[in-house]
Amino acid sequence: MCRHVDPLDQIFHRETLTPHGIALTAISEQRGLITWNEDWVDVIFSEVDAGIAQANCVTDQPFSDAVALVKADLVKAGLAPDSVYKLDKKLQNQASPFGQDPLETTTNKGSTALFVGDESHFLWPEAIEAAVKLLEALGENPVLISRGKSNGFLASSLGLLDTARKQASTILKELEVVGASKLVVLSPGDAFTFSNLYNERLGISWPDTVEVVDLITLLANALSSGEISFEPAVTDKTSAYVDPTHASRAPNRYESPRLLLRAILPETPLELFWRKKRTHPVGNTSLQFTHPELAKALTQGRLEDARSRGIEVLYTEDPSTLFHLQNHAQEYNLEIRGLYEKLEASLSS
Repeated sequence: MCRHVDPLDQIFHRETLTPHGIALTAISEQRGLITWNEDWVDVIFSEVDAGIAQANCVTDQPFSDAVALVKADLVKAGLAPDSVYKLDKKLQNQASPFGQDPLETTTNKGSTALFVGDESHFLWPEAIEAAVKLLEALGENPVLISRGKSNGFLASSLGLLDTARKQASTILKELEVVGASKLVVLSPGDAFTFSNLYNERLGISWPDTVEVVDLITLLANALSSGEISFEPAVTDKTSAYVDPTHASRAPNRYESPRLLLRAILPETPLELFWRKKRTHPVGNTSLQFTHPELAKALTQGRLEDARSRGIEVLYTEDPSTLFHLQNHAQEYNLEIRGLYEKLEASLSS
């Protein structure tokens, strides 16, 4: 099993927080060995949904997708935690749980679209301007879409599948209006949602005419080919790259952000213990709404990993991961910096 890398088990050492404990709970109910009550439902909704189980298990079964279906059944039966229904009610009235800015669907046309979403818009907006400038350095003129709108991952992770499908439909309609053949995303979570989750969890086909492109991978390829270059910064602080939440769902891009970070720092960054395939998420999953204490512990675990290795500055690109790390960084005497902003500031003139 994948217990040896399970993030919550590493922190709490509690069987019911492991993939094995969650799966055993679901199977026990199906076989009539237990009856759903508040405690057993709590076990199901403690699933992290960050891809760790599937990436590290001896099988490749879609564990989180299966748990999402169990959650959906609990939602329909009226047995889900109150926080889930409150969030669903909020999502019926606004496009994101993180804010209520007036949102306009773009009518601009272009071959390249940049998915902004709600996490970068509300939680780490600095990444958006930096990403646009980096794309312009590659000769792209991106059309920004879905500013402030959830991509449906969060709702799906809570078993709110109908709500997730509505959110997905909104994004696909906007993408169709733009007419883009390429959708650039800022995080592995967005890439996974569009490339995998829509089809596998929501039953929604991604348009064959639109390629989902990870910006970090795009930049790393451009750096390797000489299409773009950076000037290393001058710093004497010990730095490291922290793999963002959902990084384990995109194994082909582990080296790309590290290549970029080495290009802009005078010395090779250090590595955290929990990294790449076995990376741990921070608290920016559905746990932040159903189990905020677990979400906080996940974030603090990443920061403690850094502090224990003498690291002073952490870099990553995912806006939501940055936001959660920043919320607790002061407690660990750490600086949190966005990789896109650092790359944009280091572009060779």
